[in-house]
Amino acid sequence: MADGEQKSGLLDACVIAFVQSKSLSSSLISQFSQIVKSHGAEVLEPDHNGKIRISEATHIVSNTIDFDQYAEALAMMIPVVTSNWIKACMARHRIAQVRPFSPDPRMIFSNVILTCAGLPLNDQESITGAILALGGMESKDLTKQTTHICALSMDHEKCQEAKRKNLKCKIVLPHWFDDCFRLGKRIDEGPYLLPDPEILRMAPEDAVKIPSSQQIQSAVSTIPNGPYETQGAEQLTVFARKKIMLSTDLPINEMLRKTITTKIVQSGGEVIDVVEDCDMFICQYRDGPQYIRASQQGKDVGNLAWLYHMMVYNEWTSPFQRLLHYPVPRNGIPGFKDMRITLSNYGGEARLYLENLITACGATYTRTMKAENTHLITARMHSEKVEAAKDWNIEIVNHLWIEESYAACEVQSLSNPKYRHFPPRTNLGEVIGQTFFSEPVLRQLYYPGGEEHMTEVAKKKKKINERAQKNALTVGLDRDFSVMQDSSPAPAASSSARKARATPAVGTFATPAKARHVRMGKENDTPSVMSSASRSAKAQALSKLQDLASDIALYEKEKQRTARGSHAIWGGKRAADQLDRERAEKHSSPASKREGADEAEDEQENKRPAKRPKIALPEVDMRICLTGYKRWVENKASEEADRKKLRALGIQIVQDNAPCNYLAAPGMVRTMKFLRALAKGPTVINSSFITACIETGKRPNPEDYLLADKANEARFGVTIETAVSRARANRGRLLWGVPIYCTVEIPNGVDAFKNIAEANGAIFKIYRARGGTTIKPTTEEEDGGADPDPVYLLSGVSPAEKNLWSRFKDMAIRGHMEPRIVKADWLLDVAMRQELMFDPKYLLTS
Repeated sequence: MADGEQKSGLLDACVIAFVQSKSLSSSLISQFSQIVKSHGAEVLEPDHNGKIRISEATHIVSNTIDFDQYAEALAMMIPVVTSNWIKACMARHRIAQVRPFSPDPRMIFSNVILTCAGLPLNDQESITGAILALGGMESKDLTKQTTHICALSMDHEKCQEAKRKNLKCKIVLPHWFDDCFRLGKRIDEGPYLLPDPEILRMAPEDAVKIPSSQQIQSAVSTIPNGPYETQGAEQLTVFARKKIMLSTDLPINEMLRKTITTKIVQSGGEVIDVVEDCDMFICQYRDGPQYIRASQQGKDVGNLAWLYHMMVYNEWTSPFQRLLHYPVPRNGIPGFKDMRITLSNYGGEARLYLENLITACGATYTRTMKAENTHLITARMHSEKVEAAKDWNIEIVNHLWIEESYAACEVQSLSNPKYRHFPPRTNLGEVIGQTFFSEPVLRQLYYPGGEEHMTEVAKKKKKINERAQKNALTVGLDRDFSVMQDSSPAPAASSSARKARATPAVGTFATPAKARHVRMGKENDTPSVMSSASRSAKAQALSKLQDLASDIALYEKEKQRTARGSHAIWGGKRAADQLDRERAEKHSSPASKREGADEAEDEQENKRPAKRPKIALPEVDMRICLTGYKRWVENKASEEADRKKLRALGIQIVQDNAPCNYLAAPGMVRTMKFLRALAKGPTVINSSFITACIETGKRPNPEDYLLADKANEARFGVTIETAVSRARANRGRLLWGVPIYCTVEIPNGVDAFKNIAEANGAIFKIYRARGGTTIKPTTEEEDGGADPDPVYLLSGVSPAEKNLWSRFKDMAIRGHMEPRIVKADWLLDVAMRQELMFDPKYLLTS
C-alpha cells in the first residue's frame, strides 16, 4: 500500500503540456496523459488560442523541437523532453533527468545508455564524458536498458552476457564514437558493429551504398513544382485561422497564385495584402521593404518550398529548420562569387539539394571537374574526382562546409577539421540536411533595427529569440574532440551568435514529385508577377454569388415551367417566349427602326438622369455556422430576407463544411453540424446574436453573446471554453491517424458519423465483413514490439450488426491491434470534448 502511495505521488510537482506531432499522435498523448495523471501530475490545458501556457508548465513533452513555441520554452528554460522521459520515470520510480531525453538533434547521443567493456581508463573517461555532454547516459553495469556496449572485441564478460541473454543492445567499436564526435553528427552504427565490423573487414575504397536523405525531402529546391496535394485523404488544416501574404517577387504566374490562394482559403486561412496583418509572409529573396518589415515584426517568413511542404504534410514547420525553406540572398553569400564547386559520391535528392545550395550561395556549380574548379564536395574520400582533386590541389571538403557557410551567411574556414573528416565506411549523405539557421544571425545581417516600428508582440518575440539563443545548449569537449566547436576565425560579435545553432527535427518525409534543379541565374532572370488576388474583391464576389444562388435557382426553375391549357398562369416559359417574340418583331420592322432613330435623337436632347450608384455591401468578416436555430423553421421567405439583412452587416451564414470563424447555437448540442464545425476551433456564440442582428439592424459585440450552457457543460464534462481551446490546439487532428470503422446499419446513418470523424482527422471506413481485410496482418515483432494500437467499430445492437463483431475482432487481432466495439456516443463525446479519451462504459458486449 505504501508503495502504491509512493507511485501515485511520483509526479505531484509536475505540470505537463503535450505537443502533437507525427511521432506523438493524439492517441499516444491520451495514453501518456492517463499515466501521468495517475501519478499525480497535472496535464496543462491550452489557452484560448490553442497555445501552450508555457509560464505555467514544468515540462513540455514533444518528440521534436519543430513547433512554434520551442524558442519561448528555451528562453524561459522550461525543459522540453521526449515521451521516453515518461517511460523512464515509470521504470525507475523516480523523476528522470531531462537532458538525456531532449529532442534537440544537437544532443546526438540522446537515448543512448552506454556501458564500456575492456577499454583503457583514459579512453573510457573521454568517451563517457563526451556521451554525457551530448545527451547520453552511462551505466557501470549491463542492464536491460543499456543500448550500446563500447568494446574492442567480443571477449569481455559484458559482451558474452549480452549475447547469451539476447539483449537488444549494440556492441560497437570506440571508432564509432570518435567519428561522431569529430563530425558533430550521429552516423549509422552498422559499419562498427562487433563481432565482424565492416571498417576492419573491408577496404576504405570498396563501394558503399548511397543512403536515402530523409531530412531534405521536400526541401531540395527553392522553386519546387507544385502545389502538391496533402498526403492521404485528410483535410488540409495547417492554414486554419492564419493570414498569409504572397509577395510580388515570387516566380509564379497569376493562375498558380490563384490556385495557391484557393488552397489556403479552403483550409480555413486567408490571403491578404498587408504585411503588418499577416502571420506568414512568402517571398523569394531576402531583401525589399516587405521582407524587412515582415521579419522585424516577427512573422513567419519562408519561400514557396516551405509553403508547399506544409501543404503536403499538413503540419507547421519552422522555415529556419531547412536551409532551402528560407528566402535566398539575391546576390549569394559574400566570398562565394568566384568559387567553382563540383560534387562527388552524392546521389539522388542529396545531389540536387547540394547543387541548389551551391547556386544559392552564389558560387558556380559544375557537373564535371576541371583544373579551374576551386572546391570538391564529396561524401567519401574515394572516387575519380577525389584522386584528380589531389593532383590539381583542389580543396576537398564534405557537405558540412557548404551547409554551415550558408547557415552562418559567411564562408567558413577550411581549417576546421570536421569539414575534412571522412569515416572510412560511411557515405556522409546520411547526415545531410541537419543544419539550420539561427534567427539572431539573420536579423543582424538582413533586417537589423526597426525597434521603433515594432509592435509589442514583435518586441517580445525578439527578446525571446535572443534569450533562447543565449540559453541554447552549447557543447564543450576535451581538446581531442574540439572539432565539435567552430574553430574558424570570426569577429567576436558574430562568433557568439553561431555557437548554438539549432538543428532540424529528424523526421520521415516523402516528396510527391521530383524537384527540379534551379540555377541562381535562372532565378534572377525570372520575371516577377506583380498581380495578386484582392482579398476584398474575392470575398465580395463570393458573397454576392452565394446571396444570388437562391434567386438563380428559382429563375431557372421558372423558365422551365410551360403553359398547360388556356387558363395557365401567366409567366414561366409562356411569358418568356412571348416577350422574346415581341422584341424580335419590334426590332425587325422598318417603322420600329425609324422610331428607334427618333428616340435616339430625343435621348440626346433630354438625357435621363444617371442611376443612383448601388451601395456596395461591406466585406464579410463574420462567417457563422448556425445550428439549432428555430426562427427559420418552415419559413423560407423570412430566412431569405433575414440572410440579406445579415449580409448587409458583414455576416454570412455558411455550411458546416465551409471555413467559419464563429459557431452559433442555442446550447451545446450533439448535432453533426455543431460537432463538425467545433473541430475548426471557432468562437462559439449564442444563436440569439443572429436574432439581435436581424431585429435591430445593427451588429452587437459578439463577445457579449458567448455561449453559456452550464447544464450541458456538466453533462459532457467539459466547458465550452476548454473545448474550443483544445480544438484550436488540435487544428482538426484530434483523431489524426486513428482508424474508425462503422457498420452500415448504425442508427442515424453513416454519413453523420463520417463527417464528424473526418473533420477531426480520423481514418473512417465502413465495415461490412466481406471478403478480404482492410487491416494488414502483422505480428508483434514486425510492429517493433510496440503495444497494439486501438481500432474502433461504431455499431448499434441490431442482430445484423452483432454478427459482425466476432469477425471484426479477429481482423484487428491478426493486425496486432486492440479491437474496441463501441457505441456511437464515444465518437460524439470525443468530438464534443475535443479530447481523445476512452472509458469501458462505451464498449458494446454480446
